[in-house]
Amino acid sequence: MKVKSIKISLKEELKNIINKEKQYTIPIFIPHKGCKNECVFCNQRKISGEVKVPSYSDVNSIIDERLKDLLKNDKNRKIQVAFFGGSFTGLKICEQEMYLKVANKFIESGLVSSIRLSTRPDYISVKILKMLKKYNVKSIELGVQSMDDNVLKKSKRGHTSLDVIRASRLIKMFGFSLGHQIMIGLPSSTIKTECETIKKSLALGIEDLRIYPVYVINPTELYEMYKNKEYKPLTLKDATNRTYLVLKECLKSNVRIIRIGLQSTDEITVHNDGIVGPVCDNFAEYAISRLILDKLEAEIDKVIDSIDADKILLIVDNKYLSMTIGPKKINKIYLNKKYNKKIEIIGES
Repeated sequence: MKVKSIKISLKEELKNIINKEKQYTIPIFIPHKGCKNECVFCNQRKISGEVKVPSYSDVNSIIDERLKDLLKNDKNRKIQVAFFGGSFTGLKICEQEMYLKVANKFIESGLVSSIRLSTRPDYISVKILKMLKKYNVKSIELGVQSMDDNVLKKSKRGHTSLDVIRASRLIKMFGFSLGHQIMIGLPSSTIKTECETIKKSLALGIEDLRIYPVYVINPTELYEMYKNKEYKPLTLKDATNRTYLVLKECLKSNVRIIRIGLQSTDEITVHNDGIVGPVCDNFAEYAISRLILDKLEAEIDKVIDSIDADKILLIVDNKYLSMTIGPKKINKIYLNKKYNKKIEIIGES
């Protein structure tokens, strides 16, 4: 049997998705505290797996314990403390300062390098940013979800795209690293609105991006909309395709993709009663594999007309092998069918 070997480099396509800066994040979840809004899709308990709001001493203990484990194994890795789960800058100023004082103590001791937090676009002001600067906050992520005002209204986000633009510009002006979080499959959202959302986010100079598919969680208003046939959840295939198109736009920039899909929790991936939509514990792998497929096809198409072989052997870096083959071997199956040849994908160290 004649074999044609093709070595494929995926470093450029995946440099800001897989090859990330080595940094360890100590997450502190403050579920829904600080947020006065109730979006149609929101159920923080199931999304984060957290229900208890940590006290200031809890935060100190969490950081201290994580540091002991981390420093035991790797003393040179950068460490950041991240406040997630709610809308941090919606807390009372005194509460924000108390949480930040705890985290900043570890920065001053040299054990932690930075602080990251997530919040809403309409909870950003000059006063807030000056205070965050004082406590060595480095990165601010905005829960943007969409840059389409109709989608934001249907989702009852309580802010507009202009709020996102204003907040993003202020954050950049004060020298913070800016991140956006967007959602795929919101009410009235389409492939077009989602592609426009990422284009507008990239134009604002974002450095980090999180992409979340919409899960319909019970109890939420979106779940009632689903039951009343006012909302149709995306399938895994549709959500993967839309995320892939967003990722393609990201390849034109240097934005870091720091998460694709919700973090797996027992509430979502194990006890997932009352959750509908593209629920999957390896959603990121589906989306990235779809992106990789473009590269595989492009490389095969370059030589396919001149190949006098029964078998094509695609060789990729070992660390990309699983995603190149694809979940349930979807890429391998697709390529075999498209080119009507036996195609194997192997890893190379």
